[in-house]
Amino acid sequence: MVHSPSFLLTIVAFVLLLGPLIVLHELGHYYAGRLFKVRAETFSVGFGKELWHRIDKRGTRWRIAAFPLGGYVMFAGDADPSSKPSADTSGNPPSPGTLAAAALWQRVIIILAGPMANLVTAILIFAGFAMAFGIPSSPPVIGEFSKNSAAQAAGLQTGDRIVTIDGAQIDDFTDIAPRVALYPGETVDVAFERAGRAMQIPVKLALDVTKDQFGNENRRGLLGIGAAGVELTRVNPLRAVHYGTVQSLGIARMMAIGLKQIVTGERSINEMGGLPKVAKFSGEMLSLGWLEFVGFAALISINLAFINLLPIPTLDGGHLAIYAAEAIRRKPLGLRSQEWAFRIGMAFVLAFAVFVTVNDLAGMFL
Repeated sequence: MVHSPSFLLTIVAFVLLLGPLIVLHELGHYYAGRLFKVRAETFSVGFGKELWHRIDKRGTRWRIAAFPLGGYVMFAGDADPSSKPSADTSGNPPSPGTLAAAALWQRVIIILAGPMANLVTAILIFAGFAMAFGIPSSPPVIGEFSKNSAAQAAGLQTGDRIVTIDGAQIDDFTDIAPRVALYPGETVDVAFERAGRAMQIPVKLALDVTKDQFGNENRRGLLGIGAAGVELTRVNPLRAVHYGTVQSLGIARMMAIGLKQIVTGERSINEMGGLPKVAKFSGEMLSLGWLEFVGFAALISINLAFINLLPIPTLDGGHLAIYAAEAIRRKPLGLRSQEWAFRIGMAFVLAFAVFVTVNDLAGMFL
């Protein structure tokens, strides 16, 4: 039976999820700008009609707006919240305190600081979980097989120790899932040790399709093996941060592979999600409890960092691409070139947002 959270809970969860994550993203830009003496004219929590504001001693207008999903920081010299320059920087020198006046390497750090803030947020969440509950660990030794196991059909046996999968080192049983989950139906080369002998065999991964209590379908590749035993190890803060970093970078890697598979047609476009799907999942996770919701927030935080680093004008990655062009040319791109880049980027982002939104709604209601 499918259980869905109420519409009100979904809206509350959506605001609690995206609002803080985007504000943290913008705070990354803001504090990096302050580090290099770039003046922030406006920091907005939310969009739309202003409900409250305060101007601090640095001249920054801190505002709270009516629409709470998101926010922005606008630096001196920006034409709009996307940090498009308001004047051509290829002629007269830009005014001190503006983003354009900062050295190229400083601007790169200011732009990178937003996605890095989201990545650090995810790292700290995973580190907090590790310190509170411990890190699951188990040697990559096969303890059991599932029904219709792909690994067992290929010739693997209990007691075999998996060493690599398609050349990727496997040090712990938890390293296995990320190397197979994205490749259902594909064949991977599994290197293993059996009674001291090194061996290798190809395994065609099984397609596992499951549905959760909310009716969400999950498709993944499986070897069909289980660990001999799993232990939870309590760790110190330094080890926890290392674990959080490894987890976060691993998830980002899987996102990159998933996007590549969608672009190349190996994976369905329906597996992409827009705001409606994020809202749906956020409500479902909050209905399960705060731990599940916070864990989901870590995933979305990594997703925000990943998406913002794509080389699309108006996104942070687009700014970095423009800065790369500036480094190659040894001078900034002209205002007209940047204007066209931002227009094309905005058109692409809007068109893509409309597409995934319609796709989400069709999937949820049809």
